[in-house]
Amino acid sequence: MKRFLILFAVVANLVLVDAVVKEFAAGYLKGSAAVSVIPGIFDLAYVENRGCAWGMFQGQVWPLAVFGLVALAFLIWKRTSIFNLQPSTFNLGAAAEPLLYAGIVGNVIDRLFRGFVIDMFDFHWGVHHFPCFNVADSLICISVGLLLLTSLVPVRSGDL
Repeated sequence: MKRFLILFAVVANLVLVDAVVKEFAAGYLKGSAAVSVIPGIFDLAYVENRGCAWGMFQGQVWPLAVFGLVALAFLIWKRTSIFNLQPSTFNLGAAAEPLLYAGIVGNVIDRLFRGFVIDMFDFHWGVHHFPCFNVADSLICISVGLLLLTSLVPVRSGDL
């Protein structure tokens, strides 16, 4: 029960951080030019993404929201095996779990209540431009990176 409460608290706080940053972007960046944080590299901008990663599936708000909820339900259902959770131990999978949940929930909330996801972090280098993203997207990417790292660590026979 204690592990669940900690997980819930971490997810709730990360979703809150995502929501606050999105509200900041909507309040201060919407309708204005991008704010250069690191000239030529990083700007803060307001982008309404009505699709998903890299702007794919534009206008598919409800299917993407449903997909997010189904993915979240599946992750929770299979959490022990997906995140390689072991009783009373901590590993990268355990660190990845709340990040992935919070990222999914943050973007689903936007899709359900706004009809789009607010993105604000805009990286570029000369003519090269990385698509704008938000805190929830970052949490998802960090979580996936941690899960990939866990797949590279061999399982010891005593751990089974």
